[in-house]
Amino acid sequence: MTISLFSIQWSSGVAVASPPINVSWTNTRGFPQTLGRNNNNMASFGLIYDGCNFFRQRLILSTLSGKQVKIKSIRSTDDEPGLRDFEASFIRLLDKVTNGSKIEINQTGTVLFYQPGLLYGGVVEHDCNTQRSIGYYLEALLMLAPFMKMPLKATLRGVTNDPTDPTVDLLKSTALQLMKKFGIEGEGFDLKVVKRGMAPGGGGEVLFTCPVRRTIKPVQLTDPGKIKRIRGVAYSVRVSPQIGNRIVESARGVLNQFLPDIYIYTDHMKGANSGKSPGFGLTLVAETLTGCFLSAEMSSTPQGQGEPVLPEDLGRNCAKLLLEEIHRGGSVDSSNQSLALLFMTLGQQDVSKVLLGPLSPYTIEFLRHMRDFFQVTFKIDVQKPSEDERKGGDKVLMTCVGVGYSNINKVVK
Repeated sequence: MTISLFSIQWSSGVAVASPPINVSWTNTRGFPQTLGRNNNNMASFGLIYDGCNFFRQRLILSTLSGKQVKIKSIRSTDDEPGLRDFEASFIRLLDKVTNGSKIEINQTGTVLFYQPGLLYGGVVEHDCNTQRSIGYYLEALLMLAPFMKMPLKATLRGVTNDPTDPTVDLLKSTALQLMKKFGIEGEGFDLKVVKRGMAPGGGGEVLFTCPVRRTIKPVQLTDPGKIKRIRGVAYSVRVSPQIGNRIVESARGVLNQFLPDIYIYTDHMKGANSGKSPGFGLTLVAETLTGCFLSAEMSSTPQGQGEPVLPEDLGRNCAKLLLEEIHRGGSVDSSNQSLALLFMTLGQQDVSKVLLGPLSPYTIEFLRHMRDFFQVTFKIDVQKPSEDERKGGDKVLMTCVGVGYSNINKVVK
């Protein structure tokens, strides 16, 4: 799809032309309102942001809160201004899982207006843009799926593993386990890799199913506990099956110095299930005595993009990344901090506490957006470990009272 040639408006899945620059719509009472270029009346017109940074955060929180959002100056000074193809694909996915969303993009693609509809869910199929992996899109579905009207059954096609975004294997091992602590579980809660597709060609396929919940329960995740075991998967496609064994051997060489209970299995897909590009990688997950999960991963350099990576180096480096993640510590690993904070905010009107490692820049910006959309602020206590404990780096205890978010979309039976 090309955005730069004309202005696009999506409304309930129908694409029609809309006027450029000035965006108009009708509010719930039927009175027309207009967003002009210099209009900053945020009370009347929702939230207004500049730039393309944290694009997903703004649209996800807009969908959950029901607040309309306008994003302007999207790469307006670049040689190729406007939305990228993978961002347009993300907008299409949001349109598929909602009912009644109104999305307007100006002629150059530098201004986006989004009026969220109701989260519907159901059976969804989406071809993800191969510029980003399926994890880029799946992270959004993990946040939205519990609050839909119908249980979500999403089939996503594209790149399953790349060096940029969280891979499907990592999200399955950590994000799903984290969601279970908030009461999101059941028979229909699963993430399955049907086909594996490496960057840049893709060709992978993932099936994600998630039940709906009326409310989210508060949590107290203040004691990460000690590491009891490490599990992992070394995957390879369109290369020699021996590469997986070489990755496992080198990773175990590092980790066996600290822990005996290590099992890394190999996953070598062939034929139609192996995607369109060669590649390999490793995902490692450390489980603690209290049921917390810390993860690390590495993927090979995509074909034709930079220096190739040796399997032995990849295995060793990934093991060191896991040790670094364990040093940072906390009850939630750095890749799932924002997911935990979101469910804490949307929980029942009770206190939730989660101990995190150092906050990532992405998480810090997520906290600012949570304040904008839900008027929720967190109490942040820095906890420095004593010299006797030797429990890694500084930790941050995040405390908040949930807004009592209730899933109004859920069908009452």
